Amino acid sequence: MHDVRVPHEPAPERAVPHADTAAAEDYLRLFHAENPAAGPVEPRLREVRAEIARTGTYTHTPGELVFGARVAWRNSGRCIGRLYWRSLRVRDRRHVSSPEGVAVECVEHLRDAAPGRRIRPTITVFAPDRPGAPGPRIWNEQLIRYAGYELDDGSVVGDPRYAAFTTMLRKLGWQGGPGTPFDVLPLAVSVGGGPPLLSEIPGDAVLEVPLSHPSYPWFEEFGLRWHAVPAISNMCLEIGGICYRAAPFNGWYMGTEIGARNLADEDRYGMLAAVARRMGLDTGNDRSLWRDHALVELNVAVLHSFERAGVTMTDHHTEARRFLIHLEREEKAGRACPADWSWIVPPISGSATPVFHRYYTDLQLSPAFVHHPDSLERGLGRGAAPGW
Repeated sequence: MHDVRVPHEPAPERAVPHADTAAAEDYLRLFHAENPAAGPVEPRLREVRAEIARTGTYTHTPGELVFGARVAWRNSGRCIGRLYWRSLRVRDRRHVSSPEGVAVECVEHLRDAAPGRRIRPTITVFAPDRPGAPGPRIWNEQLIRYAGYELDDGSVVGDPRYAAFTTMLRKLGWQGGPGTPFDVLPLAVSVGGGPPLLSEIPGDAVLEVPLSHPSYPWFEEFGLRWHAVPAISNMCLEIGGICYRAAPFNGWYMGTEIGARNLADEDRYGMLAAVARRMGLDTGNDRSLWRDHALVELNVAVLHSFERAGVTMTDHHTEARRFLIHLEREEKAGRACPADWSWIVPPISGSATPVFHRYYTDLQLSPAFVHHPDSLERGLGRGAAPGW
């Protein structure tokens, strides 16, 4: 893995507040309530209160960390794939806080999450924020994303969503890739107000699937492909008042995430018109529904390609049914199940899935995965000046 230490003026890191004792107590009561084998909660509460009073924070036990990460997934209102929340594999790397160490473990995460091309829900948890010692930050939105190279005419080679991020990384020292539409971006990792370390991801850690279509041989001429491990890396895992700002996690892809969004959206790869033209559709008449036809075939290609490659993927009809099973289980357990309708309903054939025909309550529960504004800005190539 090639690392580049960026000569960048350190920015002041905002002070890390002391752990919230009330939040810690709420979480510990939840943990002990759902894990009777942990014993009575009062001794642990006394221990944690004393630790917070002494140090300003406290340390989760391995069991508390694992349960907290899994419940954060259970509480993720935008995720349709929560049926298997108990299966989340937790890689406890809280002892790792250096940019170099984080970059190495992120690469190992990608390898560990896809043994034999079978994707496993996985999270790697790095050192948390502590008073006087902020934890590491991963700037990338996901561990694997493709560069977007802005050309003089305003067009973009690659993923337009990451054009500004790509430009920022190049200003910070990245030399860029070969210039294809699918150049994998390096990881950018910083600690505190220090400069970011840029680390290339080795090719053997990037599982990709070339896309083809079962009925249209010409589809391969587009040269499309996509990576198989959707590891979100700029969200904060919050458990009982402790912030783990670097905690990349992944499930597996639902086909529409790639076929109906990443490759189809006009502000991403925008492939619908090209597919429609090769299909011989009338793109000059909206009533021909050429976009709809092309969108379906693009999604057919994604599902077909991943299945042919033996890589884990689900479809939106199957996942919608699974979500309702999860919802029923949560209701039987007496727990609220937060859900954001606009995210739970798939971006194609929504009304043909059972999740479309009902309302949900989108609660903010804890533990949770949280987007911090500074992380959102960094992930889109903004806010890298002093103050990030």
